[in-house]
Amino acid sequence: MQRMATGYGLIEGPVWDPARGLYFSDVINGGVYLLDRSGKVSTAVPKRRGIGGMALHTSGGLIVGGRDIAWVSLMDGATRSLLALDAIPGATGFNDLTTDQAGRIYVGSLAFRVFGGETPKPGHLHVIDLDGRMRTLSDGVLLTNGLGFSPDGLRLYHSDARAPLVRVYDTKPDGTAGPWRKFASLGEASVPDGLKVASDGSVWVADAHGGRVAVFNPDGTHRRDIRVPLPMVTSLCFGGDDLRDLYIVTGSRGGPHDNCGSIFHTRVEVAGLALPPARVVLPN
Repeated sequence: MQRMATGYGLIEGPVWDPARGLYFSDVINGGVYLLDRSGKVSTAVPKRRGIGGMALHTSGGLIVGGRDIAWVSLMDGATRSLLALDAIPGATGFNDLTTDQAGRIYVGSLAFRVFGGETPKPGHLHVIDLDGRMRTLSDGVLLTNGLGFSPDGLRLYHSDARAPLVRVYDTKPDGTAGPWRKFASLGEASVPDGLKVASDGSVWVADAHGGRVAVFNPDGTHRRDIRVPLPMVTSLCFGGDDLRDLYIVTGSRGGPHDNCGSIFHTRVEVAGLALPPARVVLPN
C-alpha cells in the first residue's frame, strides 16, 4: 500500500481520467485536485467545498456534487447547474453520484446537514436524464453514499451510511429502478461509504469507520477485506491502463491530525469498471 498524496481534510469523489489521472475533492477544505500519472498534484477546481461525488462529462468538464449538481469547466472554471436544491423540497445538498452506460447521472440527496449535528432525516435517490430532467427513483435513504452499476447495467448498488447497509435496485435501460432490497452489510459498527464495482461483478465498499475496503461477491457474500493505514476510508477508484490500480481515499477522523487525509495506491487482481462519462445536456 503506497501513500500517493496527503495533507487533506476529507478526500472524496475519486474519478479516473485515462488521459490525465485521478481527480479527487477535499470536502472540508474545498477544491478539486488532479493526481497525474507522474504523481504530481495540481488544483483543477479551486475552493468549492462539499463535493462528495464526481464524474467526467463528454464536454471535457467535470460533474460535481455538493450544494447542487453542476458541470464545471476544467479550462476556465465556468459552472452550469444541472440540479438545484429548490427542485427537491427539504434537500440540503447532494452527496455521491454515478453514471450509467447511456450517460445519465444518478445521485442521492441529503435532507439534513451532515456536519451540523442535526438529527438525520431521510433523503432520496434521483436520476438526471439526458435531456436534463430529473426523476426521483427511491426514498428513505438516511445518509446517501456510494453508487455503482453492475457490469451488465441491470443492478444499481447504493450505500446508506446510517442504515447501515448497501442497497441494490434492479434497473432498466430507460433509467427506471425497482424497489430496493438489502445487498450487504459491513457490520453494526461499520459505515458503508463510497463504492465501486469490478469487472467480475464484485462490489468494493469503503468502510468509513473500519480502516478497510470490504469486497463482496455478486451474491452479497463477503469475499475479503483490504486494510488501509488510516481508519476513515471514504471512497475508492480503479485506474491505470488496465484498471487494476486501486486508489483508496481517506479522511482525517481518527488519524494523527486534522489534515492527514491521504490517497493510497495498490495493485489488485481484478480490473475495475470504467465509469462512463455523463452525457446530460448542459444548460445555456
